[in-house]
Amino acid sequence: MTEKDVEDRFNISLRKFLKHVGVTSQREIERIVREQNLMGKGPLKVRMELTAEGTDLKHVVEGEIELS
Repeated sequence: MTEKDVEDRFNISLRKFLKHVGVTSQREIERIVREQNLMGKGPLKVRMELTAEGTDLKHVVEGEIELS
């Protein structure tokens, strides 16, 4: 397997993981907004933390989702 093949497999795997994170995160946010009747009650403050087992990776993304 060439270095390019390894890099291609890594990129495919990474994109698959990020797609899964995006889809499942959106579902969970939609669920909590619906279940707690949050629509129209101001912005929802959200925080996502990414870690990777066996490394010192810690990446935090914070933001707000408009609900009105």
